[in-house]
Amino acid sequence: MATIKPIKVGSKEFDSNEKLTSAEMGKLWATYMGNSMSKQILTYYLMNVEDEDIKKLLKNALSLCGDFLASITEIFEKENFPIPVGFSEEDVNLEAPRLFEDEFYVHYLKYTAKAGMSIYNVAIPLMYRKDVNDFFHNCMKLTADLMEQIKEILMSKGYIIKPPYIPVPEKVNFLHGNFLNGFTGQVRPLHAMEITHLYDNIENNATSKALILGFSQVAKKDKIRELFIRGKDLTHKSVERYINQLHSSNLPAPAPLDHLVTTSTISPFSDKLMLFHKMDMFSMKVRAFGNSVAVNGRHDIAMMYTKSLMNISIFVEDAAKIMLDNGWFEQPPEAVDRENLL
Repeated sequence: MATIKPIKVGSKEFDSNEKLTSAEMGKLWATYMGNSMSKQILTYYLMNVEDEDIKKLLKNALSLCGDFLASITEIFEKENFPIPVGFSEEDVNLEAPRLFEDEFYVHYLKYTAKAGMSIYNVAIPLMYRKDVNDFFHNCMKLTADLMEQIKEILMSKGYIIKPPYIPVPEKVNFLHGNFLNGFTGQVRPLHAMEITHLYDNIENNATSKALILGFSQVAKKDKIRELFIRGKDLTHKSVERYINQLHSSNLPAPAPLDHLVTTSTISPFSDKLMLFHKMDMFSMKVRAFGNSVAVNGRHDIAMMYTKSLMNISIFVEDAAKIMLDNGWFEQPPEAVDRENLL
């Protein structure tokens, strides 16, 4: 497996009078926070991995985190932008016993790589300053390269099944009145785009559920542990609904990953890191649901996603309140509050 070699982009020439836009500040800040967290998590994973292929994959991912953080730090320092606190060695206990099996690390990296590519995909059209634009283009390329390595390991080790196969259409057809049916009348089979997003949501939620299951075992604060258990149950019910939709069209679904969580109750991460991580993962589901609804055509599936969206929004808000109560919620860059300037 080739090592992914980052390209340093923070030092490229740019107009020194060109300020960072709000979009550039926001995406750089979010990318810094995410990679700051990932650096601690991947460092712990590397202390508890046996498979040499997976170990090399984790090292590649950790190397990217370090280089992305260094590039953002260089850009921020040029602008006298305060470096976010993010997460540090204080948020990880490298002596904690293994919480996840090796296989889980590969599924986890796929999830986080997808999340990163989603951020970069939104960022690139909005970046105008050369050094920032180059940085996000580089992030997208290197993360896509990492994704190819992840998929190679998933397939070669038999850790995953591909999205379902369906027949090639015999001819071009045009839709009729029953296309939107889902609750009553003749309900058509799932079309390819609906299948794609159901599969993707099951895959994402299987990883999310295994992670929050592990977190619920090791969280120190009762309130946070209770929230994680609620999130686990919420995710389980959502996955069941998505799987039932695929099975109703006689299609297979990705397998759960709960068996990849050990029985350890000693936390490798701070409650702050774990809560931030799950709040961020659940927030990313909102975007995934938006993409799913956009290509959906059946009323029952739209209602299913709407219900999931409502439950997830409540979870994210409750998580944010705990972050605020504990003084853990770091403020993103914001516009001027002109009403309180005086």
